[in-house]
Amino acid sequence: MLYWALVFLIVAIIAGALGFGGIAGASAGIAQILFFVFLALLAISLIAGLARRAR
Repeated sequence: MLYWALVFLIVAIIAGALGFGGIAGASAGIAQILFFVFLALLAISLIAGLARRAR
């Protein structure tokens, strides 16, 4: 998932540099959403791993 966030970020940067504002904004928004979903899943995974070790 982090890979796709980076892909959309690169697409947004390239589109922004070429003047495609709408595509750049949409790609940046998607990249941001995917990044935060990745962070949430990472946090859940870490908490679950710590909970298993505590048993």
